[in-house]
Amino acid sequence: MADLLSDDEVADLIPDAWEHDGDEIVRVYAFDDYMRGVNFAQMVGEIAEAQFHHPEIVIRYEEVEIRLTSHEEGGVTDKDVEMADVIEAEYAT
Repeated sequence: MADLLSDDEVADLIPDAWEHDGDEIVRVYAFDDYMRGVNFAQMVGEIAEAQFHHPEIVIRYEEVEIRLTSHEEGGVTDKDVEMADVIEAEYAT
């Protein structure tokens, strides 16, 4: 089990574009069209499966919302921050 991060630790550790929302961290990614968002969501799903850490993914017309939390611990842990970092790196490529 991973330890919960404090609000200050979450603020210091999450990537710049992410926000802390209750017991989750969240980011909305914008895309030029629907299929680019769908492809991105699929890539996030593959990363999640490899890391065995599954986010909530909401696909909208030109955006994809990603929410991460560690359910067993009841909030944000290092696993969530690491996953956000990996998603950011993939989005940047």
